[in-house]
Amino acid sequence: MTYSVVARDASTGELGVGVQTQAFNTGAAVPWARPGVGAVATQSFTDRRYGWRGLELMEAGASPAEALDRLRADDELVEMRQVAIIDPAGAVAQHTGAACIPAAGHVSDVDWAAQGNMLASERAWHEMGAAFERAEGTLAQRLLAALDAAEATGGDWRGRGGAAILVVPAEGSAWERVIDLRVEEGDGSLVELRRLVDRAEAYRETNRASRGRAELGTQRGLPERYVEWLAFLDAAADGDVAVARERLRALEAVHPGWRGYARAMAMHPDFPALGEILAE
Repeated sequence: MTYSVVARDASTGELGVGVQTQAFNTGAAVPWARPGVGAVATQSFTDRRYGWRGLELMEAGASPAEALDRLRADDELVEMRQVAIIDPAGAVAQHTGAACIPAAGHVSDVDWAAQGNMLASERAWHEMGAAFERAEGTLAQRLLAALDAAEATGGDWRGRGGAAILVVPAEGSAWERVIDLRVEEGDGSLVELRRLVDRAEAYRETNRASRGRAELGTQRGLPERYVEWLAFLDAAADGDVAVARERLRALEAVHPGWRGYARAMAMHPDFPALGEILAE
């Protein structure tokens, strides 16, 4: 008993699912996605086969509509299910069974599909779509905006609980993720989910930067000790051996494990400058 949105980011090709419900642990059941294959939300007396098998069918060449038709044909409780599927081209297929608990329904447009059941208002899925289209930023942030819009209409009439965001890259191995976060329960689950998404994107941004990591970490509010580590990496990347050694010694004074961390990273091809810094 859930509301969710599946979507594609046209600029990056990322695919994702956002979901919120009163039910516990929804992130383990509703959202499914695979790079270059598609994304699925399966809910309302949730049958996880729609997620796992749906992605398998699309990877084998089925369109979202074809995959959904095959899954429904094998389901004895199909009228109790609600499902949305999107592929890498933005094509969508949806199903809301006649036995889903009202308010229940779905709507879709270019690159997104929104759906919900057991909700306080039939406006919910329409507001999700409108919010997703208006929102700016990353796909994860736009999915969050859609969830907030549904909650503003009353959301799940039983109350708030589990929430999750799953985003995968346009291409990559089946296990690759851009964002994979969930809050298992609680009245503040959407607030906490947004905090976690912001934090995950901050770590991702600093980890992928080649310069200015510490400044980025400070701007994004990352923990002080981690920012100090980023400053050490920045000095190493800039070739400032003296400063890098000074920063590493300061970290080591807090805990000797930081030098071991640096030694391990020196073995990675992305950090060639660390060898010279450690040779003191």
